[in-house]
Amino acid sequence: MSVPGSKSMTNRALVLAALATAPTVVEGALTSRDTQLMADGLRALGIRIDVDADRWRVEPGPLRGPASIDAGLAGTVMRFLLPVACLCAGGPVRIDGDPRARERPMQALVGGLRRLGVPVADAGGGALPITVAGTGVLGGGSLSMDASASSQLASALLLAAPRYSAGLLLRHVGGRLPSTPHIDMTVAMLRDRGVTVDEPGPASWRVHPGPIAGGVVAVEPDLSSAAPFLAAPLVAGGSVTVRGWPAESGQPGTRTPDVLVRMGAAVSRSSAGLVVRGGDEVRGIDVDLADNPESACVLAALAAVASSPSRLTGIGHMRGHETDRLAALATELGALGADVTELADGLEIVPRPLRGGVFRTYDDHRLAMAGAVIGLAVDGVLVENVATTGKTFPSFVQTWSAMVAGGAA
Repeated sequence: MSVPGSKSMTNRALVLAALATAPTVVEGALTSRDTQLMADGLRALGIRIDVDADRWRVEPGPLRGPASIDAGLAGTVMRFLLPVACLCAGGPVRIDGDPRARERPMQALVGGLRRLGVPVADAGGGALPITVAGTGVLGGGSLSMDASASSQLASALLLAAPRYSAGLLLRHVGGRLPSTPHIDMTVAMLRDRGVTVDEPGPASWRVHPGPIAGGVVAVEPDLSSAAPFLAAPLVAGGSVTVRGWPAESGQPGTRTPDVLVRMGAAVSRSSAGLVVRGGDEVRGIDVDLADNPESACVLAALAAVASSPSRLTGIGHMRGHETDRLAALATELGALGADVTELADGLEIVPRPLRGGVFRTYDDHRLAMAGAVIGLAVDGVLVENVATTGKTFPSFVQTWSAMVAGGAA
């Protein structure tokens, strides 16, 4: 089976392309709700984007307001486009989204932009809707900010920093920085477009001002969206092959196969791709997922059907995702019979005999993927609103069904 392009890479590539000095072709781009919202947001700011299947051509131009941007429930859109909006002239830019989006952490980013001299109005506490009255120029300079609520808060500033007059020296101060591979991805993609980025110290990045090159950008398969398929053989037996798995990648999802090995899987590579085979049992695990939080929902589902208890930590920031994922997992797995305890930064899961029932998804694609895994192991599980997987994997239902039926998709 194959997974579509990475949402994280696609949306970063679109932002950099919009700020570039020449057109960019993004190949292998993901077409999903999140990436369509990003494209529509950039179009609202004056950027031309032409889509031909998974080949997107971005024509940069002057950024302009006034504009209104719908971020939906996409953290990358609401966060990445806020610093871009600061570079718009001609009128204010307003960013809003779904009701839950107004609860997602934005305060550190809003405060950081204000300290850089940008007039930003919000609904209170840094929440959406947010309106920026940019002048077309942002001075930049030096900024210390607590990005512990989401690595996207740091990536948002770094992506636009080459267009700041003085660039940006950004220092993270505060609690543990989650999902650092996503910041590494941001830095790598900046460097690939010719931007000079230094790392003068731990959790510090200096982006030098200068042009962002156009050209061709290749998007990798979304390794995080592969997680439920990789997990399937552990609960259902057999094997799954994911085509196109990169030999090297900075995506957090590269860590998932190693975790699955610890839980009882056998992982290998073939000419066809990455191969995962199930074992005799699913073993419980004690694992820190701070650098791979997108796998946490699927791993929690596996832990609920394991032969021993599990402890998943380093994921406290997931309370601020599309839903409070820790509370949602505790509630939904608990409703099926699992013994789940919420921790400050994770979950403890003690397997118990599970029963069928409705697994609610809270409009969260990762919860829906976790429910699909549980449904392989437990009869009578109904995953509510599985269509929410369209946020990052529009063909999830068809691909999952083909896998279960023993076909290739």
